[in-house]
Amino acid sequence: MSGSSDAPESEQWMCFPGKAILVSASRDNPLLREDFTGSALVITAEQIEQRQTRDIADVLRDVPGVAVAGVAGQTQIRLRGSEGNHVLVLVDGIEVSDPFAGEFDIGTLQAEPGARLEVLRGPQSALYGPDAIGGVIAYHSASGRGRPGFGARIEGGTQGTVNGALRYGAYGDSWDAALSAVVVSTDGQPNARGGTRDIGRDSYTLAGKGSVNVSDSLTLRAAARFIRTEGQTNDSDFDTTSPTFGLIIDSPGVTYTNEAIYALVGARLDTLEGRWTHDLSAQIANVNRETDSPFGITSASEGDRFKASYVSALAVADDHNLTFAADYEVEGFRNATPGGFVFDERREIEQVGLVGEYRYSGEAFDFAAAIRHDFNDLFQDATTFRLGAGYRITETTRVRAAGGSGVKNPGFFELYGFVDGRFIGNAALRPEKSTGWEVGLDQQLGDNASVALTYFDSTLEGEIFTTFPPPNFIATPANRTTESRQRGVEVSLNARLGQQFSLDAAYSYLDAEENGVEEVRRPKHIASAALTWEAPDEAASATLVVRYNDETPDVAFTDPSFVPVRVQLDDYTLVNFNARVKLTDQLSAFARVENLLGEEYEQVFSFVSPGRSAVVGVEARF
Repeated sequence: MSGSSDAPESEQWMCFPGKAILVSASRDNPLLREDFTGSALVITAEQIEQRQTRDIADVLRDVPGVAVAGVAGQTQIRLRGSEGNHVLVLVDGIEVSDPFAGEFDIGTLQAEPGARLEVLRGPQSALYGPDAIGGVIAYHSASGRGRPGFGARIEGGTQGTVNGALRYGAYGDSWDAALSAVVVSTDGQPNARGGTRDIGRDSYTLAGKGSVNVSDSLTLRAAARFIRTEGQTNDSDFDTTSPTFGLIIDSPGVTYTNEAIYALVGARLDTLEGRWTHDLSAQIANVNRETDSPFGITSASEGDRFKASYVSALAVADDHNLTFAADYEVEGFRNATPGGFVFDERREIEQVGLVGEYRYSGEAFDFAAAIRHDFNDLFQDATTFRLGAGYRITETTRVRAAGGSGVKNPGFFELYGFVDGRFIGNAALRPEKSTGWEVGLDQQLGDNASVALTYFDSTLEGEIFTTFPPPNFIATPANRTTESRQRGVEVSLNARLGQQFSLDAAYSYLDAEENGVEEVRRPKHIASAALTWEAPDEAASATLVVRYNDETPDVAFTDPSFVPVRVQLDDYTLVNFNARVKLTDQLSAFARVENLLGEEYEQVFSFVSPGRSAVVGVEARF
């Protein structure tokens, strides 16, 4: 990632008390949210705790421009109508996407005590290269300095749910460290229409991070994370004579296992009294996925990534900053599915990226420009850019505008295929290319409320899609010759309603079409609101969260030719309610109900989403 500390509690953060900070908006130092020229939202640790978030995917539904669609074993996120593999996800500065699929299963990311989120919407490829067409989601766990001491929580509830978390943080004059463990376990509920087989899961996360100041000018840092998720899933009915052909049906013995290891080490050197910084880092990712049936392994993949980065940032003057970055990345993949019909050779893709960035932050005017050139060993080299400006018309009104481009390289399975006779690769695929722009208004409403309004427009060329060419109708990817266009409006509101109530609300309108046809799993309207009440002295609190998803098209494989058929998914509204009571200064009790109204809905065709659930628990902090 950048040369800055990824901890919200580092000394750089302490320079801006009470201010919203963005770590991922630049490759060098954190930026004030009010100086960023694009669209961004920060979900604080307090907000995550108020909503009793356990799966990060859930709280992302409260971000304008974000659409979430999840099933057992895979949860996708789309920013501004982009594809699921067009969103770069960083966890403590580490790229966590699966090199095989080209995207991160956000359903495997569990909330740790003290963690926070940043969501940058719009193309960020000029800073981060491929994968950031739609934007960047950055998850930051708390440092030992920012959240010292011991913390624990345990909860249990319906559907055999047992969740727990442990965390310990410590710091000294020149060091800090934090360790955490999170377990999310449930027997689940049926996810097939009319099904009776419960689809449960067990997810385990172990994570640690720390830093040490070797001298006044040299700081070393490290972070590591292990994630394992295992659970049940169901298959589609492939019997063309069955009335449930193409639908998800109870499939006893079908399970999945996802396991990932991530690590990062880095060193930062400050020179010229801190005006010129140098940061060198290296990170790895190893992701293994497997699906099993009563007859053995049905699919498996092994993906790995090594990335090394050098970032040099120079403060030319108080308001002018120049940054240079160089990235080297190599990704590898092997199809580990047993059998004689799979493409099981190990493949690698190598890439070098060079980045130049200039930022000016004045009292009223902010400007940023970035350009990146990527040298690819398999594809044509690519150059991407980003320009942005913001102007404070008054102390309470700021206008901003930004534009940029992005690229997404084809993935391994798209290039080389997966199983002979079922999915054939296409080595002639070209990278997808996107250009877009946005204009926005940030308005302070008195002393206790603010609203952000953004209009965006982007165009994607060469979109990779799955086609079924005759005469065999075997699935294979191809580049579209037509354009895909996404445009819409995003609104977010943050308000303090008196001494005891706060409100966070978001709304998105999206028009996403490919050659005039509405794209799947991209609702036109998405809205959310979170209302929190807090008693004096934090003696108790309660939060009501309402989330709405409009109807959206999807595809179904209900035709015996296996050519996809377009279907419409109904809209739905989810209501969650939780409460917390402080028992002592160190101990509190809490409870929550999710999907309070028992809404029946599908995020993906034929996959029934969970119904009502409830939990109670206790939390301690020393």
